[in-house]
Amino acid sequence: MSMQKAVDNNRSSNAGLSMDNQEKLLADALQNVRQHAFAMKRVLDQQSVMEGLKHAANMLGELRTSLLSPKNYYELHVVVVEELHHLELYLTDEFEHGRGSHDLYEVVQYAGNIVPRLYLLITIGHVYIRANELPRREVLRDLVEMCRGVQHPLRGLFLRNYLLQCVKSLLPDTEEENQEASKTGTILDSLDFILLNFSEMNKLWVRMQYQGHTRDLQRREQERRELRILVGTNLVRLSELECVNVERYKTIVLPKIMEQVVSCRDSIAQEYLMECIIQVFPDEYHLNTLNEFLKACRELSASVNIRNILISLIDRLTAYSTRDGSQQNIPENIQLFDIFSEQIAEVVKSRINMPPEDIVALQSALLNLSLKCYRDQFEYGNKVLENTRKIFDNIALDTQVQTGTPAAKELVKMLKIPIDCYDILDVLKLNHYKLVLQLLSYRERHTVCMYIINSILDKETIIPTAEQVTQLFELLLTLIIDQTDSALETSRQTITNEDFVEEQNLVARLYNNFQAPNDPDQQYHIIKICQDTFKNGGLERMRFTYPPIIMQAYALTFRYKNIREQDEKWEKKCQKLFQLCNQLINTLTKLETNDLPLRLYLQGALAASEIGSENAETIAYEFFSQAYTLYEEQAGDTRAQSASLTLLIGTLEKVTCFAEENHSTLRQSLTQAATRLVKRPDQVRTLLLCTHLFWSAQRLNESTQKSEQVHDNEKVLACLKKATKLTTQIMDQSVQVQLYNELLNTYIYFFNQNLPDIDITLLNSLIEKLQNEMSKISSNENDEFIRNQIQKTFDYLRQQSQLEKFQGLQINN
Repeated sequence: MSMQKAVDNNRSSNAGLSMDNQEKLLADALQNVRQHAFAMKRVLDQQSVMEGLKHAANMLGELRTSLLSPKNYYELHVVVVEELHHLELYLTDEFEHGRGSHDLYEVVQYAGNIVPRLYLLITIGHVYIRANELPRREVLRDLVEMCRGVQHPLRGLFLRNYLLQCVKSLLPDTEEENQEASKTGTILDSLDFILLNFSEMNKLWVRMQYQGHTRDLQRREQERRELRILVGTNLVRLSELECVNVERYKTIVLPKIMEQVVSCRDSIAQEYLMECIIQVFPDEYHLNTLNEFLKACRELSASVNIRNILISLIDRLTAYSTRDGSQQNIPENIQLFDIFSEQIAEVVKSRINMPPEDIVALQSALLNLSLKCYRDQFEYGNKVLENTRKIFDNIALDTQVQTGTPAAKELVKMLKIPIDCYDILDVLKLNHYKLVLQLLSYRERHTVCMYIINSILDKETIIPTAEQVTQLFELLLTLIIDQTDSALETSRQTITNEDFVEEQNLVARLYNNFQAPNDPDQQYHIIKICQDTFKNGGLERMRFTYPPIIMQAYALTFRYKNIREQDEKWEKKCQKLFQLCNQLINTLTKLETNDLPLRLYLQGALAASEIGSENAETIAYEFFSQAYTLYEEQAGDTRAQSASLTLLIGTLEKVTCFAEENHSTLRQSLTQAATRLVKRPDQVRTLLLCTHLFWSAQRLNESTQKSEQVHDNEKVLACLKKATKLTTQIMDQSVQVQLYNELLNTYIYFFNQNLPDIDITLLNSLIEKLQNEMSKISSNENDEFIRNQIQKTFDYLRQQSQLEKFQGLQINN
């Protein structure tokens, strides 16, 4: 049974048809189309036009069906139109060779069914217009009016779309009214044609919503969305007409479109068509019709998602205004921000039940507009942020936006916009930014604060004043001190939590961006502000935030030293900085490990020594003694004690401000500490280091006030002998051999330094001892490393044996 008979027998909806039935119906229809198309082509080849029209009408009759879904109907329509194109080409060829019939346009109007009749009229009318057989203006008006005869939504939409496609290149696009134009038409005729076609198609499209059972509503809405491009094509054709200028768009095109959009009262149609208007027409048109467009937005159905429409328009105009990296594209007479601000306020006011997240999204788009189009006018951005805060204050007083809600997510996006557009110094000029940030719960505030810090670090922004640092800390308090609403997060704020460690490392890195390059006093104020702020963060945060303050304070003392000729009080300022550092490090001693404060104390001793102020020795001795006290508290942790003692010895060797009394006390204490270490190898190695305290370390000569090396031969030899004795007492053969090698290297160093009592004979005895002991160790992987080290020592000695000083050196090959 043909599709035509199926339509005649059953005009019901296709809602009840299964997928298999749909495919069968489509296959049957396509088969009928191909049969009639084949017959049409055959008779046309035989120059039988009337028979060809008869078969074409039968083929087009398949489009009368109401049983196919929109998707399947589209497939059928594509095949039919493709076959119908053969008829069009045949008729065109006939007219080009002077064989065309002049009455076909009237003849096909007697076709029995309206759908085939109108498709044939459109096809033949298209051919007649191109062949100048009929006046273009009359045919176009005739066709668009006759299409009213098909009121079935699906059939009508595809029919009018076919009409629009056929006349695409035939629409008049001229403005001159002359004798010729009376037949061909002008731009006004094209506007009437497209606007009428658009109006009728939109009515058909909306009517689809109300056909069938309510249980199929969701399916019908989906089908309508699949067909929306058919309606939108009319607006695309309007935008392609060259004679449509701003004035004509404002007075003719937009009012007609808006009248249809507003009057249809259908949310799907209104959302799509408003978006389509924004996208297809030029930016200049939108700028000159902004008030009209936004006024129409307020008249849309309450169920329309007005948020997306307004955001799309704002984003497009924002991009247009900054297209070439400039902000000059907006005419001075158009106050873009003021217009949008007022209209958005009216929209929010008129829609009482608008979700908070939609309100924030609108404010975000407006904020983006203000920051990009009016970059230097911070009052616009402040106004948006202030209005956002007021809106939420009116919704719920003294309550934060619940974490994880759409509104919270939109607020986070909003607060990221200024960070992306500006550097942090400009963001600080937005006074109400902090107030909006306070609307968020702990987790969202944490996200924004991390985003701010990462932005500062990525852009390498320098914050040069204490006032700006204070303002920044007000934004970042969530990361700096415990929050009243972070009770659930307290357990994670420990050194064992990787996220917390990463977060606090970022805060610590941020401190390096607090620089007042030309004003040391300003830098001092920054340090004090950081101290006052970070001291409220708790000990777990201080382990991260205090060290950069301390190191910056040490660095500042050098800056004061460099300007000592311009600043008479430089020594007092340095003393204040060292007192501050001492206070901060003392706080860090409460940590479970003393390694960090010990290192900071030693760094302070070095800094005081290099500064060379009047009380440098007192400060350095205080810092060094504090470090030594921390070392003594590490009893029980042999590895930590050994490492700390190595640091103490190395630091004392570099400090140059100690007089003999203090220097002697410290070097003797360190030497005794070396002998008190638990493990023999540690004792040997630290004693070897201590030898440098009695030789190359520098002390202050009180008479000349200049530093000089200690060069205490006896103490050096005493340390070497003690280390040698301890080495002989070590039970582990491999470790003993390794230490003999280290002893030999130390003896070689002092031999080169011309230390009395160290001669070739002593070196030869050590070499012999080392060679004998080396033959006793195994050849495993660990011992192989020791052998390589010894071999390097011997290679060096072989090179030196060529020198006169090393004559008599005995090394076995």
